[in-house]
Amino acid sequence: MAMPWIYAGRRWVATRDLQLLRYPEKSAVAQPVTAGCYLSVYWLTEGRHAEHLRWTVRINQRLNRDGRVHQGRTHVFTAFQDHAATVYRDGAAGPRDHHALDHPYAGLVVEVIDSESPERREELLAWLRSRHLPGRLAGSPAAMVTVFRPTPLPADRMAYVKQVEGVGTRLTLLWFLERDPRECWEGYFTGLDTDVISAGPGHVEFVAPFIPTIPGTDHYVDRLR
Repeated sequence: MAMPWIYAGRRWVATRDLQLLRYPEKSAVAQPVTAGCYLSVYWLTEGRHAEHLRWTVRINQRLNRDGRVHQGRTHVFTAFQDHAATVYRDGAAGPRDHHALDHPYAGLVVEVIDSESPERREELLAWLRSRHLPGRLAGSPAAMVTVFRPTPLPADRMAYVKQVEGVGTRLTLLWFLERDPRECWEGYFTGLDTDVISAGPGHVEFVAPFIPTIPGTDHYVDRLR
């Protein structure tokens, strides 16, 4: 949160029981699909991406030289992403998307969908906005879904962070939940892959639930494996 032009952030965790809810089993995002325990999400001020990127690359290079970067971890899905759309369950009522990381949501579901081509990604986005997401959100525990397009990482990024895949064909969806995902997984978040295959121009590569961490504590660390 001390980085320039970041105005909101939140960290999430997937305990082992949450990891086991993920699908599909063969995922282009995580191999195996249960890989990855923590997720950090930040909102970046519009129009300031290039400035932030220059700063964060330099500071990470310095921290790495100083031995202050934790190396005992694997980056599963690290990317900067451009906001493409937000769909709200309750219309104009409730928090807006720029409030999402400050509002005390009880859970988050990350969904990654790949289209067959860049042209079909726009078709996929239109289908999500107008048909799929409004129907799925109605009466659900999710207050909103934000949709993003991933962008390439800079060439001088840290060596342990792999380049972003599917830049021209991928969409990342964040479902912000008012309930713990374990309480509402069945019926609301199962079958998202089937919906997309049967009606949308794409295929689901990752669906994963998370809950918020408790800052300043080691809570949940003993439940990751």
